Amino acid sequence: MKPFTTHYKELLKLGTPIIIGQIGIIVVSFIDTFMVGHHGTKELAAASFVNNMFNLAIIFATGFSYGLTPIIGKQFGKGKYKEAGTTLKSALLANGLIAALLVVAMGVLYLNIGNLGQPEELLYLMKPYFITLLMTLPFIMLFNAFKQFFDGITNTKTPMWILLFGNVVNIIGNYLLIFGKCGMPELGLLGAGISTLIARMTMLALIIAVFFGNKSHRKYISGFFDGKITVTELKLINRIGLPVALQMGMETASFSLTTIMVGWIGTTSLAAHQIMVTVGQLGFMIYYGMAAAIAVKVSNYCGAGETADIRRVAAAGFRLITIMAIITSAVIYLLRNKIGGIFTDDTDVAILVSQLAIPFILYQIGDGMQSTYANALRGITDVKPVMLFAFIAYFIISLPSGYLFGFVLDWGLPGVWMSFPLGLTSAGIMFYLRFRSKVRI
Repeated sequence: MKPFTTHYKELLKLGTPIIIGQIGIIVVSFIDTFMVGHHGTKELAAASFVNNMFNLAIIFATGFSYGLTPIIGKQFGKGKYKEAGTTLKSALLANGLIAALLVVAMGVLYLNIGNLGQPEELLYLMKPYFITLLMTLPFIMLFNAFKQFFDGITNTKTPMWILLFGNVVNIIGNYLLIFGKCGMPELGLLGAGISTLIARMTMLALIIAVFFGNKSHRKYISGFFDGKITVTELKLINRIGLPVALQMGMETASFSLTTIMVGWIGTTSLAAHQIMVTVGQLGFMIYYGMAAAIAVKVSNYCGAGETADIRRVAAAGFRLITIMAIITSAVIYLLRNKIGGIFTDDTDVAILVSQLAIPFILYQIGDGMQSTYANALRGITDVKPVMLFAFIAYFIISLPSGYLFGFVLDWGLPGVWMSFPLGLTSAGIMFYLRFRSKVRI
C-alpha cells in the first residue's frame, strides 16, 4: 500500500486547489439559482433553459483547453520552459478560434430559440440573458488556456485564488443587479447575466497580470514572446483538445438536450430541473477537479515511462473520487426534502426536486468513474476512442432512455432523470476498459 499512499498524498496536494476553485464556481451557481429563484419562478425556469444550453458550450470549451495540460506537463517535467511559453501562445490562438466558432454556433441557437418548444411566457426573459452569456464565451476560453497552463506546471493555487475572487465579484454583482440594491437598477435575470460577464472579464485580466507580472515566469515569458506559433503545435493541441472537448460536450449535451425535453413538461419541471442540475454540478466539479490532478500525474509518469505508477495513480484517484461520491450521495439523500425550499418558495417545485434525489444518487459512482478514466486516458494522450464511447453512452443509451422513461412510460421528470445513471455508468465502464487495455504492466 505504500506506493498508493504516496499517490493519495500527491493527488490531494495537486487536486485540492483545483477542487476548491471548482467548488467556488458551484457556490456561485448555487447563489445565482437561489437569488434568481427568489426573484421569480419564471426567471428560474428561464435560467434553467439558457444555463443548460450554455453549459454545453462552456464544457466543450473547457474540454478543449484540457488538451493543453498534458503537453505543458511533459514540457515542464523535462525542463523545457521556453517551449512551454510558446505552447501557451499557440493555445491562446487555438482557444480564441474555438471561441469564435462557439459564438457563431450559439448565435444560431439564439435565432432559433423560439422553435424549441419552450414555454412562450419565458422567451422575453431568456433572450436578453442568452445574449449576455454569449458575450462571456471568449473570456472563458482565454482564461481556460492560462488556467491549464498553470495546472500543467503544477501551480494549481494561482487559478484557484483567481476563480474564488471572480466568484466574489459575481456574487456582489448578483446582489446589486438582480434586486437593484445600492442605487443599481433591478434587472432580475438579466442582472445575473451582466454580473457573470463582469466576473469573467475580471478573472481573465487577473490571470494575465499574474502570468506577465511574476518574475518566476520569465523563463516562460521569453518563450511566449520569442517562440513562433507552428502548424505542427496547433495540430497537436487540436489533436488532443478536440476529442476531449467532444467527449465532455456529448456528456453535457445529454443534460442540455434533456432540458429541452423537460421544457415540454412545463415551467415547474424546468425550475426543479435547474435546481437539481445546479446541485449535481457540485459532484461533477469536485470529481473533475481530482480527475484533472490524475491527468497531470499520469502525463508525468507517461513521460518518464513508469507504467506501474500510471496504473496506481489512476486507481488511487478513483478510490478518492468514490469516497467523494459516497459523501455527496449521503448528503443529498438526507437533505432531499429540504433542497427545493432553499432555492424557491414554490411548493410544487420543491416536491419535484425531492423526487430527483434517487436518480441523482444512482449516477454518482458512474460519474466518478467516467471522470477518472477519461482524464487518465487524456494523461496518456489516448483521447480519440473516448469520442466513440461518449457517443454510445450519451446519445445511444442516455437520451433515448430519458424519452422512454419520461414520456413513453409517463414517469415525467424523474423518468427523464433516470437516463443519467445509465449514460454516465456505461461511459465510465467503457473508459475504464480502454485504459486497462492501453496501460499494461
